[in-house]
Amino acid sequence: MILTQCAVCAIDLGLTSGKKCGRCSTRYCGPECQVQHWKEGGHDNICKKIKKAGGAEQYNANTKYTEAVAVAAEACADDTKGQKCYICTQALHWKTKEGLVRMCACRGTAGFAHVSCLAEQAKILFAEAEENNLDPKVQQAKWTRWHTCGLCEQEYVGVVRCALGWACWKTYVGRPETGWALRSAMKQLGNGLGAAGHHEDALSVRETELSTLLRLGVDEEVIFAVKQNLAGTYKSLGRLDDCLRTQQDAYSGLLKLYGEDDMFTLGAANNYASILGQLERFEEAKSLMKKTMPVARRVLGDHNSMMLRMRWSYARALCEDVSSTSEDLREAVTTLEDAAPTARRVLGGAHPITGGIEECLRGARATLHAHETGDVSLLREGIERVATRDAK
Repeated sequence: MILTQCAVCAIDLGLTSGKKCGRCSTRYCGPECQVQHWKEGGHDNICKKIKKAGGAEQYNANTKYTEAVAVAAEACADDTKGQKCYICTQALHWKTKEGLVRMCACRGTAGFAHVSCLAEQAKILFAEAEENNLDPKVQQAKWTRWHTCGLCEQEYVGVVRCALGWACWKTYVGRPETGWALRSAMKQLGNGLGAAGHHEDALSVRETELSTLLRLGVDEEVIFAVKQNLAGTYKSLGRLDDCLRTQQDAYSGLLKLYGEDDMFTLGAANNYASILGQLERFEEAKSLMKKTMPVARRVLGDHNSMMLRMRWSYARALCEDVSSTSEDLREAVTTLEDAAPTARRVLGGAHPITGGIEECLRGARATLHAHETGDVSLLREGIERVATRDAK
């Protein structure tokens, strides 16, 4: 995790506070904890190793990255058997000996790569943009390679996204906190941890990111974007009231700043509708989706992943609302029947959005059948099936 706590008593220190070890920069709340760590915690055995790596934060990032790469390669082992990296053309990485990963929307023999190769590619692309002092928008476009496949142009998911998050963080952890690269790397790490289901760790990153940005006085739109991510983490942890409050603030702020037809506002609207549905405020959720989906279709098109999430959220709200009529449920089924093949074609069958939409479709059909036949037990089963996955 990002080292924001005392190494002994775990009191929060933020990114810069606390007393540091003079050699390796491990942080403590005060001299008592530092002495205790040296005498009883084994710090004397690894202090030189930590310093050699570049300090406590860099050492931690390197360690976590190595662990995350191993997890990602193991998770992808069956899918990558007999394949080669499209970047270095080798099955095993020449230096790290790590295996291949994929977890994007590539299919067939396309898209297999080593996390180390993907990270090096992203690092080079962004470095070139920085060195040539390219327009900030161009630099941001190059940065997307840290989380998006260069072949299918879809985001990585799951443990591969997590490994890339740690790769990004270990690359830029030494940058000034006032710089764009460090702040963006923190965001990538939070996204990666969340994608792999490490929500408590993601929360620590999100909260540190938000407090840092508030202290630095960055622009409002940046704060709202971070709040959106924080709200998603609250939701994953079951802190629904915190999620609703934070997401509502982000959506209202982005709507005021950019208007309803901005991509960031549309994403915030979908996330807000999703938490409203989870809190069983179905009428509000459906009303927001009905207002937002036509705008999203015009701005993003039907094949955009955000548009697919919106249709999934809307259908889910229709199915989970016990007051829905047969007509409402038929609309849910029709919506999902239209979205499912699009998701499979654009994202591939292994993508979590595709899987979620298809599972929701099976649940929606079961709910409609149960509603029309009056079978209460089947109705309950269908609703539970619809709610199995999340469309955030």
